Amino acid sequence: GLFTILELYRSGPWDGRRFSGIPEMQKWDDFIYNFTENREEVFYTFRLTDPNLYSRLTINSAGNLERFTWDPTREEWNRFWFMPKDDCDMHGICGPYAYCDTSTSPACNCIRGFQPLSPQEWASGDASGRCRRNRQLNCGGDKFLQLMNMKLPDTTTATVDKRLGLEECEQKCKNDCNCTAFANMDIRNGGPGCVIWIGEFQDIRKYASA
Repeated sequence: GLFTILELYRSGPWDGRRFSGIPEMQKWDDFIYNFTENREEVFYTFRLTDPNLYSRLTINSAGNLERFTWDPTREEWNRFWFMPKDDCDMHGICGPYAYCDTSTSPACNCIRGFQPLSPQEWASGDASGRCRRNRQLNCGGDKFLQLMNMKLPDTTTATVDKRLGLEECEQKCKNDCNCTAFANMDIRNGGPGCVIWIGEFQDIRKYASA
């Protein structure tokens, strides 16, 4: 029979400490993570610091991620964490050049320097429209806006150069008139690695803290 592939949720890229779309990971002191990416394979593993603790990460039939921990007293698995939690976790809900913020109404907001193509639809909560630039880019004379506590955009249109630091990454983006954003690949101590987005970017959400 026919079936549909729906992209439900995206954790965001690994930043050296956690997935950018799961800021709470850095508070889980009982877990040690390892993320490996090379030409042959990409995989993520975790282990627990306490040998008496047990945990498992699963995907249920609805496509939701769930982490369970074992309760030895009740002898049962308790759900410790799950994703997606809210509408802002849904993939691409706000469209290109916009971010989702559960503390605002409507939740979808155009990034600074952009405005809704249809303000009426946007105000009514219909975020299916697009955000457009307030002014056209001036290649060579543009500057970048730093976005804090954000889930990094979908990396479908991104390229990675593991050799470059953040300053070189910015310069590389400035030299490419189609580059719209850049970020550290590894945030630990300003580690190396450059991620560059070409053209539209989407699936961004803002967190209260990260």
